[in-house]
Amino acid sequence: MKFENVLAERKNKVIYRDGNLAVKVFDETFPKSDILNEALNQARVEETGLNIPKIEEVTKIDGKWAIISDYIEGKTLQQLMDENPDKTDEYLDLFVNVQMEILSKKSPLLKRLQDKMQSKISSSPLDATTRYELHTRLSSMKRHDKICHGDFNPSNVIITSDGTPYILDWSHATQGNGAADAARTYLIFCLKGQTDLAEKYLTLFCEKTDTARQYVNAWMPIVAASQSAKGNPEEQEFLLNWANVCDWQ
Repeated sequence: MKFENVLAERKNKVIYRDGNLAVKVFDETFPKSDILNEALNQARVEETGLNIPKIEEVTKIDGKWAIISDYIEGKTLQQLMDENPDKTDEYLDLFVNVQMEILSKKSPLLKRLQDKMQSKISSSPLDATTRYELHTRLSSMKRHDKICHGDFNPSNVIITSDGTPYILDWSHATQGNGAADAARTYLIFCLKGQTDLAEKYLTLFCEKTDTARQYVNAWMPIVAASQSAKGNPEEQEFLLNWANVCDWQ
């Protein structure tokens, strides 16, 4: 089977459009367990009533695993920000509102964020002393059960023609502390060199959710260490610098 309309290409996967469907095809190196877990995450989040593409099928195409979901017509918030820089504040406000809607939901069967991060810290390239410090800090953080997206950034929010936001990519979804998800979004902006936008975002998030900035800051080294376990060379120096600042306030 051959799809002509490529929507996006990522490491180890390509996303195609096939009429009203989006087809995410994974290459042979992608672990089957991760693919099935992503589909399961998405199915569980569907049940909360959030606006997300609905899963239609998990199958194999030409010997490769694929997840088939509804195709959502529209533009991502990232595209809208790029096209209308004068409306960045307006889009950022919408972005935080969408994140707050996600955090208002619960899905008891999702993996726990703290369990996932403890494992990731153990796999990080940090030295044993720093890992111990981070494990201890993480253990002391409050255990919440809010849905956390895990990769919430403007490219993962699509706005339809009638203004409805849809949230994409639930492969990293967990249940846990919303401040950790905010810390992750802040670091995503910073990794893209958008430090000013990162600061604007976090200020807005803290205002709207009545969260102390220091509380989100306390998550930063934990989240950075967890992310560093992926081993992306272009991110490592930045993330390890953050992860080593264990007394950052």
